[in-house]
Amino acid sequence: MTDLPVAVIGAGPQGLAAAAHLLERGLTPLVLEQGSEPAAAVAEWGHVRLFSAWPELVDKAAVRLLEPTGWEAPEKGYPTGAQWRERYLVPLAEALGDHVRYGATVTGVSRKGRDRLVDADRAEQPFVLHVSGADGTEAMYRACRDERLEARAVIDASGTWRSPSPAGADGLPALGERAAHAVGKVGYAVPDRAVPDAYAARHTVVIGAGDSAFNAVHELTAIAKAHPGSRITWAIRRAVSTNTFGGGEGDELPERGALGVRAKRAVQDGTVELVTGFRTAKIDGARVEAEDGRVIEADQVVVLTGYRPDTSFLSEMRLDLDPTLEAPRNIAVQIDPNLHSCGSVSATGAKDLAQPEPDLYLVGMKSYGRAPTFLAMTGYEQVRSVVAALAGDHDAAARVELELPDTGVCGGAGVISTSSIHRFDDPEGAEEGGCCGAAAPNEELFTIGRSPITLS
Repeated sequence: MTDLPVAVIGAGPQGLAAAAHLLERGLTPLVLEQGSEPAAAVAEWGHVRLFSAWPELVDKAAVRLLEPTGWEAPEKGYPTGAQWRERYLVPLAEALGDHVRYGATVTGVSRKGRDRLVDADRAEQPFVLHVSGADGTEAMYRACRDERLEARAVIDASGTWRSPSPAGADGLPALGERAAHAVGKVGYAVPDRAVPDAYAARHTVVIGAGDSAFNAVHELTAIAKAHPGSRITWAIRRAVSTNTFGGGEGDELPERGALGVRAKRAVQDGTVELVTGFRTAKIDGARVEAEDGRVIEADQVVVLTGYRPDTSFLSEMRLDLDPTLEAPRNIAVQIDPNLHSCGSVSATGAKDLAQPEPDLYLVGMKSYGRAPTFLAMTGYEQVRSVVAALAGDHDAAARVELELPDTGVCGGAGVISTSSIHRFDDPEGAEEGGCCGAAAPNEELFTIGRSPITLS
């Protein structure tokens, strides 16, 4: 199999970095990208500013590949997704040239002549990837002939962007959610202040409690300032605790800490109405109903409850994934928000990411499964280690060349709130939770303005 390429699924930041490392090691990459351009998923959230600075967003092998072309690495600032693509990811894809194929959707991965049940000589057989044209829709299946491509190894860097988690508090789409999405009432992306029409002078409810939700609150707040009559309700499933708004000044990534600080300020000044313990059960148009019968009447719903990996095309692969996070089992204990989030997690490499299927690796966002704490620099360290392992340099694969920044967050996922309407002028409104168990101090509590909740 030494003459076969290493298949890399996805031409996002980690997929392109993996290709650069493969070339540097004398291995041939074949990057298969579903979209029609490099980092197609990043292009869809191009208006969002990253909280990692430029030096943390470029891979070292990619820099070594690009510098002979006259490219210069940006040194300061925090780019938007669009700037990240334009100044780094697109030039990197261009430098990789024909090693990247666009409009190529991987629909299945197996071993040549071996389904999942067959042990005999399994590891000695090349991988076989079934690839369809463009976006993998039924129309494309009819128009394009599927291909079978062989590879010596597979690096799955396909990410999780195409698999957003639903609004339903039980992990399933809320009743009516799919229908509401089909008519444009429910969306799964951070709003863009440059395209305010769907939110201006309307009532928007944001469902979710992570960094994406912070970004949504930030964008909607800007829209509300420019368009009087705009209303924002932010619905979270848990109670307010010391972790609700991130690590603040304790976060070693200052812009990540600032996201939560801005969101908290928007609630404190009354721009945003925060509703806690709201576990969505039903969406009718933009009318959102909780399991306890509370209702939010809105015009638009933004669902940002995280993402999850799509492993459907790996159904013939032998995987060992954590049953909770759907992440490689060896790294799950470090990143499971149910257990802890104190400090930072360790960098992960080939040994942590290896699967029972030899030479198959899940990297990037997908390697974190449903966990929300992934950083680009984590992915760059992963692909460096994985490619070293594939090249037979096991010392380099085992070496750790990254120390991740502290999150400034101490605690687990937080306490489920059971109160029907949560008033934060009540000191009992801030609940304990997580590994440190410290309640928010009283001076940090705040009062919600008018309540958007009607009880039914």
